[in-house]
Amino acid sequence: MMKGFKYAVLVSALLAAPAFANWSVNVGAIGVSPDDSSSHLNVVETVAGLPANSTAVGVNSNTQLGLTVDYKLSPNWTFELIAATPFSHDIAVKGSAIDGLPIGKTKHLPPTLLAQYHFVLEDSRFDPFVGLGLNYTKFFNEKVSPELTSTLQALNVTTASDDVDLKLKDSVGLAIQAGLNIQLDSNWGVHLMLSRMDISTTGRVQVNGATIQSVDVDIDPYVWMLGVRYSL
Repeated sequence: MMKGFKYAVLVSALLAAPAFANWSVNVGAIGVSPDDSSSHLNVVETVAGLPANSTAVGVNSNTQLGLTVDYKLSPNWTFELIAATPFSHDIAVKGSAIDGLPIGKTKHLPPTLLAQYHFVLEDSRFDPFVGLGLNYTKFFNEKVSPELTSTLQALNVTTASDDVDLKLKDSVGLAIQAGLNIQLDSNWGVHLMLSRMDISTTGRVQVNGATIQSVDVDIDPYVWMLGVRYSL
């Protein structure tokens, strides 16, 4: 009896959904361009005899295959989920005599859910929008560079038998967005968007499981996408 009641409620809710609700999928190139800043590598500065507060950490840009899914609630409101194949980034020292020294690399997935407001224009082919949402970034496959390993050995911080690792903490932050959909026919179109995401992490260089250097990094990237849009 209870199962039948729940089924009836679900069917009623689906039937009551607005007739204008629909799905769209956007597929194309998506890029992450960090606007990074970080705390200083104070331990490295001390061991290497570098000036205090002379070093920081930088993260390079990367482009992958992007997939975003839109669910239209009304002519003005849409939910969008941003996904992509894993981004890969190189991490390096910025500043001082060791500027450019590779620290390591990581991969990450930054799924982001946004609520979009769409501006209804007289020319329905053009659909500009702004969005606000939440980003979760999962870091994985962190690897220390051979250059950092050899540098630590040269400074007598580690030996060849030590296990040197890199760990990055996952991030949750806000995301803002602006973009434009261009309708080419009843199903096909073009999707353009630019987002700014709050991505902050703590990186830890560990030797035999013990942290020897910790640094806070604000990646805060601009995320852009150019894709093909298909509306159901």
